[in-house]
Amino acid sequence: MAPPTPPVPLTALLAREDLGLRQIAGPDAASSGAAIHWVHTSEMADPYPYLLGGELLLTAGVHITDPAGAGVYLDDYVARIVEAGGAALGFGVAPVHDTVPRALVTACDRYGLPLLEVPPRTTFSGVARAVWQLVAEARLAELRRVTEAQQGLATAAARPDPVPAVLRQLAARLGALTVLYAPDGVVLHTAGTTPEPGARNALCDLAGVVRPGGRTGPSPASATDSVGGTQLAAYALGGGQGYALGVAAEQREPGDHTITGVAIVLLSLLTGKHQGAAESTRSAALVRLLLGSAAGDVTPLLGAERWTVVHARGDAGADPVARATAASALAAALDSGLVDAGDDVARLLLPADREITEQSGWTLGASAPAATGDLPAADAQAARALRRAEATRAPLVRHREAGIAALIAPAEADAHARVLLAPLGASRPLTETLRTWLSLHGSWDRTATALGVHRNTVRQRVARCAALLEADLDDPDVRMELWFALNRAP
Repeated sequence: MAPPTPPVPLTALLAREDLGLRQIAGPDAASSGAAIHWVHTSEMADPYPYLLGGELLLTAGVHITDPAGAGVYLDDYVARIVEAGGAALGFGVAPVHDTVPRALVTACDRYGLPLLEVPPRTTFSGVARAVWQLVAEARLAELRRVTEAQQGLATAAARPDPVPAVLRQLAARLGALTVLYAPDGVVLHTAGTTPEPGARNALCDLAGVVRPGGRTGPSPASATDSVGGTQLAAYALGGGQGYALGVAAEQREPGDHTITGVAIVLLSLLTGKHQGAAESTRSAALVRLLLGSAAGDVTPLLGAERWTVVHARGDAGADPVARATAASALAAALDSGLVDAGDDVARLLLPADREITEQSGWTLGASAPAATGDLPAADAQAARALRRAEATRAPLVRHREAGIAALIAPAEADAHARVLLAPLGASRPLTETLRTWLSLHGSWDRTATALGVHRNTVRQRVARCAALLEADLDDPDVRMELWFALNRAP
């Protein structure tokens, strides 16, 4: 799983001599650690509705018509930027204003917003290009750091004392304290140090949250807390036996979650050596299946009578090793030992009473609980739920049969969907575009954004679907029938 893109320190942008930017107000960039995620240019009096947070907002002050008497206006202007989560404000000197309005400097100091003076020779597009270059460099550096950490963890896992070696490697890569807890809460191994005196005890308490029996109801796969300036995190290891990993660090970098995920997979496998009974039953089930036993006679060996099928699509890319590692990390997070990484979609099998939660970097579709003999149908339900999740951009969608779907026999519904959508053939771009377009109520722009294509491409694909289906897509009855069919189609 690729790490998220790290933000760009504001100091790195100020250090670019070719830009000539100068901070003239707000907290010092070096001491405050201010960082930006992207650049946005706006001359609106209130850019709040168009800010996502973390922006360097660039303006030439076109909206400031009376700099000398704009104190109240600029105070409100800066307050709205801060409320929207803007990271910094860049003011371009010339051609509209010869200097940065004094009231703007005062407002930025009042609200703690870094204010940069952009000289006349520097274009806003040049500033944006510099930010994207710094983002790309930071992304590459983070990917390199994560890759090296993964290799180091894999090497540590191959040593004679793998568990302590993995913990030491993880502690070194994160600059953190790492602790492996036994099911009863006893510390088995530890590595690294933490400056906060109370962090170790707090981390032990946090690990109790993710261990089975550590709290009332289902235990979460992870939990976080903080003590002073130390960030705490606890993770349940796969297998459901109660082993937990604790991590305490002064700061967390964007790629640390990915690095920790790899360590969780390795530690789950390594501590699994103490879970011989579970492994032997899984092996026995596989052997019996290969020798011709019916699925209904085999699955009781796995310890549950009813199951939930989960389909998951992540961002691990095309590399099969990366996909397998990411799928194993997902299985550990969901506390499942039954996972198929697949070529495109990972599939997991969980006991029906096990909680399914949203997972960072994954889109999940979950079936309804099913008995052993109904698992093929549950597999189809999970596939449809995943398609709905992707179409609606939701991290997790659970199967539900309600309304029209509940009134029609599944076999008849599936047959109707195949016949209705047959003119589209096996064209995934057409079906996915139509599904997304319908889910977004016919919005060309939102569909284009969701699919990562140009809006004209969306129009062309939808028009092609209408022509092939010989259907009026402006008719709500047609849209309803197509939506039903698309969610039944394989």
